[in-house]
Amino acid sequence: MKITINDSRKIFAIQEEFSKLFPYLKLEFFAKPHTAGGGSPKKQIKHNSKTLGECRTIHNKGKITITPNMTVSDLEQNFGDVYGLGVQVFRKSGKVWLETTVTDGWTLDEQNSQGESLSKVPVKIDNDR
Repeated sequence: MKITINDSRKIFAIQEEFSKLFPYLKLEFFAKPHTAGGGSPKKQIKHNSKTLGECRTIHNKGKITITPNMTVSDLEQNFGDVYGLGVQVFRKSGKVWLETTVTDGWTLDEQNSQGESLSKVPVKIDNDR
């Protein structure tokens, strides 16, 4: 998958493209990049109606290539180094979204598969109370 990056694109458009390939993952855009293996403060999340131009420090135009076998850390680093965008991948776990900080070395495909597994675990209901 190649995603076009330019200042006029909206965050939600990038998120939608990414989610088509990885439905159990999501990209969040932040005011500042995070350190490798670190998390990003929730208060720095950029609203998805913002344009990329409003969120980045390097204003290169181009296409970012995203493949299932690339690691989360490589993806996040590419967004930061080439386009000045602070992004963080989140993985679905049941009904919540978790930052993938501890598992940034996993591939996007591994993350997505784990998200699918965690989201399909049946909920146990205890009727013996």
